[in-house]
Amino acid sequence: MDVLPFLFAPFVASLILTGIHAYLGVHVVERGVIFVDLALAQIAALGATIAILAGMDPHAGGAYWISLAFTFLGAGIFSLVRMRRVHIPQEAFIGIAYAVASAGAILAMSKATGETEHLKDMLVGNILAVSWPEVGRTALLYGGIGVFHYFFRKKFLLISLDPRTAESQGVSIRLWDFLFYASFGFVVTSSVAIAGVLLVFCYLIVPSVGAMLFADRIGPRLAIGWTMGTLVSALGVYLSVVLDLPTGATIVCTFGGILVLMFVVHLIIYHYKRPNEASDAATAVPAGVAHAPEFGLDGDQVKRPG
Repeated sequence: MDVLPFLFAPFVASLILTGIHAYLGVHVVERGVIFVDLALAQIAALGATIAILAGMDPHAGGAYWISLAFTFLGAGIFSLVRMRRVHIPQEAFIGIAYAVASAGAILAMSKATGETEHLKDMLVGNILAVSWPEVGRTALLYGGIGVFHYFFRKKFLLISLDPRTAESQGVSIRLWDFLFYASFGFVVTSSVAIAGVLLVFCYLIVPSVGAMLFADRIGPRLAIGWTMGTLVSALGVYLSVVLDLPTGATIVCTFGGILVLMFVVHLIIYHYKRPNEASDAATAVPAGVAHAPEFGLDGDQVKRPG
């Protein structure tokens, strides 16, 4: 019980991450750009690495703004490479950006002191070290992003779910794509500093994928994703302290384990419902019809004898 006050700030930080990332994850999954968060997070980490190489404190304001500038550059590129007639999938550009940003960060850190520790922090973070002022600033920033997305939710959802209709209505896809990725960049830049690249990716994708196993509508998917993220965050933070393990990696592995469990439950429910649905379909008779008509191989209706 003595450890609970120590865990409260990291747990609140994880709840804030869950709230915004589970929502953004719905858009990312629907757009089919699964690794955009990983790429933007790595681009943000590259910016932070350049700041460290320039002699800046990685936790100071200058490093944050350089990291954010790199993220905005990535947002602009991703919005420009989205094509109406797809010859090269957008995910290919995202993967290339991730690989180049990762290699760039490694090259930059090879020229800096303490490179191993910095690379480790960028990958898995150290959410246990988060302070209450940092939690407060993050909550305000993500709250502002949430309000922005709430007011323009119809355009963002239309572009994510049905881009052809959005384009036919005269919506500027590239402009709203840039606004989406730019707001996404604000979130990612702050999240990477708190939790690291891998954990940020899990908060974005895993709750949304887990929710899609049980719901098709946006509302229920958000509810399931937020619930999953909250429970996994609490369990992961607690296990990391009790077992003396790195917090970020523990939460990532907990996400993976819970997702596997949800998939097994989904399979059980699916296999239970499928025979019942097939049985109902076989025995169902349209109202007012004694027997459904039968047809021969040539398509003519077969007359019953008598």
